[in-house]
Formats: sequence, structure tokens, C-alpha cells
Amino acid sequence: MSKAIFPGSFDPFTLGHADIVERGLRLFDHLVIAVGYNEQKQGWMPVEERLEALKALYKDEPRISIESYTTLTVDFARMVGADAILRGIRSVKDYEYELQIADVNRQLAGIETVILFANPQLASISSSVVRELAYFGHDITPYCATKAQKPTNDI
Repeated sequence: MSKAIFPGSFDPFTLGHADIVERGLRLFDHLVIAVGYNEQKQGWMPVEERLEALKALYKDEPRISIESYTTLTVDFARMVGADAILRGIRSVKDYEYELQIADVNRQLAGIETVILFANPQLASISSSVVRELAYFGHDITPYCATKAQKPTNDI
């Protein structure tokens, strides 16, 4: 059985993220949506809320599990027995960043990174853009796959 992790902060989980999950399920038997967080940084939504929202979204999909982690992504991938790390990219800038990380992960653990290019209709959606729209009072529901609350003024 092939297993991959799809890591990210998912703060919030956008339609672009959901598209990568859907397409990733065509490639892997099991997908772990891995919500990473740094205890030193305050997120927009608490990690617990992100986890609950993702579990609700994928409650009827037995091939998906939702977990959080605070380690290096590659170490978490090994801990859960993943064969690969699934990543989505929107641009050349994303590609260059992901290429460096993929090389290091392969060297550290022999884990491959599978990259899916963003659906062109969703490529402009990022969690950062969604948070900024919310900060300035715009409706973000057209961009989110899970319910996201309006942030306070400290983005």
C-alpha cells in the first residue's frame, strides 16, 4: 500500500489544497494530511480548529487521515511510514523552494517528493491571500474548503 503525507500549515485550508488532496488520492492508497505547526509562532486559526475542520471535511474518506506534527516534515513522514511527500506548487518560485527541500529530504531519509502543479483556476489562491482578504473584511468562503473564521487584527 502506498502512503504519502501532504504537509502544510493549512491556515486556512483552501480550495487549492483540497484539489491537491483529491488528485493525490489518484496516486496514493492513503494520504495523511499533516498539519505542521511551530509552537513559537501564532497561527491565524488554532491548530485544533484546523484539525477539527479537516476531520469534518474528510470524515467520509477512509483513505485520508488527519494528524498534526511539530518535527521536521521528513521525520514525520518516516514516523507514519510514508513512501512520499506530496506537495502542490503554483509558480516557479514555489518550484525552486520545493526542489531544495525535496533534495534534502531525499538525502536525509530516501523519501521522494511528488509535486503536483496547481490547477490554473486555483493557482492564485494562497492561505496568505485568504488571510489578508479576511483581515480587510472580504468574504473568504469562495476560497476555503473548510470553515474559516475572521482573524483578529494580528495576522
